[in-house]
Amino acid sequence: MSSILILNAQVVNEGKTAEMDVFINNGRIERIGGDLAHLKAAHVIDATGKHLLPGVIDDQVHFREPGLTHKATIGTESRAAVAGGTTTFMEMPNTVPNALTQELLAEKYAIAARTSPANYSFFMGASNDNIEEVLRTNPRNVCGVKIFMGSSTGNMLVDNPQTLETIFSQCPMLIATHCEDEATIRAQSAICREKYGDDVPMRCHPEIRNVEACYKSSSIAIELAKRHNTRVHILHISTAEETELFDNSLPLAQKRITAEACVHHLWFDASQYDTLGAQIKCNPAIKDARHKPAILQAVLDDRIDIIATDHAPHTWDEKMQNYWKAPSGLPLVQHSLQMMLDFVAQSKLTLARMVEKMSHAPAICFQMEERGFIREGYWADLVLVDLNRPHTVSKENIFYKCGWSPLEGHTFGSTVTHTIVSGHLAYTNGVINDSKMGERILFTRNI
Repeated sequence: MSSILILNAQVVNEGKTAEMDVFINNGRIERIGGDLAHLKAAHVIDATGKHLLPGVIDDQVHFREPGLTHKATIGTESRAAVAGGTTTFMEMPNTVPNALTQELLAEKYAIAARTSPANYSFFMGASNDNIEEVLRTNPRNVCGVKIFMGSSTGNMLVDNPQTLETIFSQCPMLIATHCEDEATIRAQSAICREKYGDDVPMRCHPEIRNVEACYKSSSIAIELAKRHNTRVHILHISTAEETELFDNSLPLAQKRITAEACVHHLWFDASQYDTLGAQIKCNPAIKDARHKPAILQAVLDDRIDIIATDHAPHTWDEKMQNYWKAPSGLPLVQHSLQMMLDFVAQSKLTLARMVEKMSHAPAICFQMEERGFIREGYWADLVLVDLNRPHTVSKENIFYKCGWSPLEGHTFGSTVTHTIVSGHLAYTNGVINDSKMGERILFTRNI
């Protein structure tokens, strides 16, 4: 593996920013110092004027393989991830077939080993009748178990109370939950269908998948977790009300109940359904504007621990169907870092805080082995950004297989120039180098 020497970078790590050099060898960060220019390396990057960050760790993506590869593949979406500075992803089990057995889970890992330039991990899926398979999951090399406590993409709704009790009481590893109350959604769907028939306006989506549905389901998950002392991670918090369910009384490493916010719930609001339509239809729904500052505040005060994407691509033709047929989900993994860097430029959060929530915190939350920080001896997962080089999103520079983004036409204030994955220079100024694939993530679990 080639060595890399990064010179004169503004290194942002663990709450501090300092001009440093970084020497990478055999996949890992070997030296960090003030003057390493004397060292010999196969690749030398002059990072003068740029910021070096730990690579983004995205704990929730849907890369659609196997079974839905007309939308995306592990290969295409991991390239988009690397192009956006995301060096590690954790992918969800609602592919086709659903990853509900250890054998099906192993097949996804095999695909990633062949095709993903980013580091990878995959969630084991839980259903109403696969508890034996769930309990066979190896906490050393699998990020967690995923429960859909509300139907979304696929057919993985876990709605049997006894099943939930069993999983929460017996599963020894992290459980990630999608929380929306199915009964509430069905009732609201019936109201809208009665009123509009097949012509439901897209702006009704946050009425159908409403605040009550989210709050009720998240409350149930938290109650179960507290009763059984389960390690639970609640995904994509979308309401101000839900943020009150979490506390910040403990350091992240000691929390048993953690939460995630997604970039689209911080960026978009319901006023944009009239212009963007199904492009921003997702589950849980993007809701009215009052929720955005509340979610951001919960991120800032550590009630919400992680910023991620829930990247979920569909084809343009699929998205252009009517409300009932247009699938939920939007592609985001290529632009999540730039979205949050725009927030930094707007003084909504600091650069150090952004790095904490997108890199450090996922590594701590999931107990990743030697990832998420710029430290000597750690794997070299790094992204170099130019905060003064604007970048406009267009079809010509989108890496997603679906070929579109709800951010098309937006000009970010920053550009990702280089991404290093496990010591490999995987991306440089618009070009992917996939001569080496990423690594399977390992975890050091205190179970």
